[in-house]
Amino acid sequence: MVKLTKRMAASAAKVDKNKVYSLDEAIKLIKETSGVKFDASVEVHANLGIDPKKGDQQIRSTVVLPHGIGKTKKVAVFASSEKEKEAKESGADVIYMEEDIKRLKDTGKIDFEIAVTTPDMMPKMAAVAKVLGPKGLMPNPKTETVGPNLKKMVEELKKGKITFKNDDTSNIHQLVGKVSFSEPQLKENISIFVEALKKAKPSSSKGTYIKNLVLCSTMGPAIRLSEN
Repeated sequence: MVKLTKRMAASAAKVDKNKVYSLDEAIKLIKETSGVKFDASVEVHANLGIDPKKGDQQIRSTVVLPHGIGKTKKVAVFASSEKEKEAKESGADVIYMEEDIKRLKDTGKIDFEIAVTTPDMMPKMAAVAKVLGPKGLMPNPKTETVGPNLKKMVEELKKGKITFKNDDTSNIHQLVGKVSFSEPQLKENISIFVEALKKAKPSSSKGTYIKNLVLCSTMGPAIRLSEN
């Protein structure tokens, strides 16, 4: 069990564990209860009424957060020789041509956080599926990381496009910004994410979809959040 410091205990005391806060109230509390010396991350944690063992109830979707998440992800482009010029002009941090795929497979060295590619490259990407797949880095049409327009995909990711998915316990954990963001910025990011989460509800999921919604900052207390 984690022992609370005096600061953590003081922050926790400001939050009523039994209360469900409005978004405006929760954001104010997030800023009040973050006492760390660094710019803490702000996250939304959602417990969903889905069965994660059923394929048709898996949540996997994307959304563009207008104010980003406080950091820019390192994007890699996997491209064919015909797309080399477009790949170099896409704004990607790392570019892998067809001949680089074998090297990645052999070394297993990954220096990026998200990968995009074109549909024609997917058969060739199978060679590194065992390297990228376990880390959640394999391009996938469902997460809109496979498409004909490399530049568009890279630009959207750089502007704040995120992918969210449930884990094995029916939970989703999503970074939505930093404590240093203004209240309106956090509100817009969180509102847009929650709306995207609602739209991602599987048709086969019955009963209450969002069972519990929590907002918290790094090392800060959990604040129960209303979904409305």
